[in-house]
Amino acid sequence: MRIVYCLLLVMFSNSVYAETLWSDYSVTYLQGSHYEVGDENRKVVTFEYVSGTSWGDHFMFVDNLHSDNGDVEIYGEFSPRFKLMQLDSDVITNLYIATTVEMGAFSGASGYTSNVTNYLVGLGVDVKIPYFNFFKVNVYHRNNEHGDNNYQTTLAWAMPLGPLYYDGFIDYATSNDDNATSINFTSQLKYDLASLLGLSSKLYLGIEYVYWQNKFGIDGVDEKNANLLVKYHF
Repeated sequence: MRIVYCLLLVMFSNSVYAETLWSDYSVTYLQGSHYEVGDENRKVVTFEYVSGTSWGDHFMFVDNLHSDNGDVEIYGEFSPRFKLMQLDSDVITNLYIATTVEMGAFSGASGYTSNVTNYLVGLGVDVKIPYFNFFKVNVYHRNNEHGDNNYQTTLAWAMPLGPLYYDGFIDYATSNDDNATSINFTSQLKYDLASLLGLSSKLYLGIEYVYWQNKFGIDGVDEKNANLLVKYHF
């Protein structure tokens, strides 16, 4: 697998100067009180960047999580997809090599620290579904820094619902010798306040709801967590 990751790095290095067709930046504030694994009360600031280019597409985010007990966590994902071909289909429109790097650093109030970096590689497709702005499916092999490797399927979508906007993702990670099968279903329902406030950029107010079965692969740890959400695009 290391050879595959090296090839993907070369592909990305040769493609960074490709034409950017569109891009979007946003920052999000979240506040919730039902987190599992650690303090249940947290505030999160998330920076996101997404773009479409002549070679594929790219999504990245960085979370800065602060718990009421003093714990601090930085977690981010970098997910470029490299287009292999455009498909002449009414359902599946593009085929990609899909990649993700997961990076996390935790600093506990007690002095405990930890770090993790995981590498994912697989195939992805764009699926054309009526009323959806996009619907993406990626299937990965996970190279985990801590513990055995496994597999993951990720669905991501976005769709307007009248004056509201609904988007989110589902991660399904298979079990291994160290972790149970995990399902993370995270979605956001939000309303754009920009027109009411005379803004030229989107300003969303809404909720993010997380249902995470066997969080971090810990058997029996299920998170059901609603967060206040404020999100600004610039």
